[in-house]
Amino acid sequence: AQGHGAKGDNIYEFQIDFLEPVEPKPLYKVTQRQLNITVQKKESGWWERLTKQEKRPLFLAPDFDRWLDESDAELELREKEEEKINKMKIESRVPKDPFKHLKKGYLVVYNLVQFLGFSWIFVNMTVRLFILGKDSFYDTFHTIADMMYFCQTLALMEIMNSLIGLVRSPLLPTVIQVFGRNFILFVVLGSLEEMQSKAVVFFVFYFWSIIELFRYPFYMLSCIGIEWKPLTWLRYTTWIPLYPLGSLAEAVSIVQSIPIFSETGKFSLAMPNPLNVTIQFSFLLQVYLIALFLGLFINFRHLYKQRRKHLGPKKRKMK
Repeated sequence: AQGHGAKGDNIYEFQIDFLEPVEPKPLYKVTQRQLNITVQKKESGWWERLTKQEKRPLFLAPDFDRWLDESDAELELREKEEEKINKMKIESRVPKDPFKHLKKGYLVVYNLVQFLGFSWIFVNMTVRLFILGKDSFYDTFHTIADMMYFCQTLALMEIMNSLIGLVRSPLLPTVIQVFGRNFILFVVLGSLEEMQSKAVVFFVFYFWSIIELFRYPFYMLSCIGIEWKPLTWLRYTTWIPLYPLGSLAEAVSIVQSIPIFSETGKFSLAMPNPLNVTIQFSFLLQVYLIALFLGLFINFRHLYKQRRKHLGPKKRKMK
């Protein structure tokens, strides 16, 4: 190497013939005071001396802060071996789950079925949109509802999966999403024929299906230990525009249904005398509108944390 020493700029070099084989590529670190070179032995063990020649080279001096004699070296190796043995013992004490493969198979099948169901919904709606244009908006419910009923009823299993610890998803965001969607599907849209022919149904179903096109394949691959980076990015990015749009479409459907529920009195609860009070379901829907956006905030917060975890800057591991 070229360096500036007591005699000015010079080329410095040295050669050491080690007693035993070493790794061919040493590690080095340059500081303002010195150059540190770390040479690793190929095989751990005690050497009688450092070099092949019995007499130590004059330019070498031992670093007594790092010096180990033979007994110290044996003790260090023994401690490392004991640490490995203890680690193996601890791992062997952890009970193995006999149903591990069965659980994994169930999760793969569940996510695959949901992916196929929402893919059918998305493709069907897209084809009809291209062929019929805006006319496809008004009969979306009658052509898509059966498959949406199936997928959203099956989605109740996600709450059960979280409850029994089959997946690590937090329970509250899962409950909010599943029950929120099923409330819109079965109560607001499914119970009112007047709502089933409205254009808002198209947007509710379309936004739901696009979100699931990325969510379920991501979970399915995660079950078998596969990560596809483009899919991971889509899973934790597409929700940013789609969740607000989906919630907005749900809110519009609720607003449009309030006059119908008020007029028909459907699901309203008449209290017995002497109270003689009727709790209007339309009033509960107005309260639900507030809860809808509160739930959106909770889900946003959860998904934002997940996005930072999966797509945020990776922390460097300290050696």
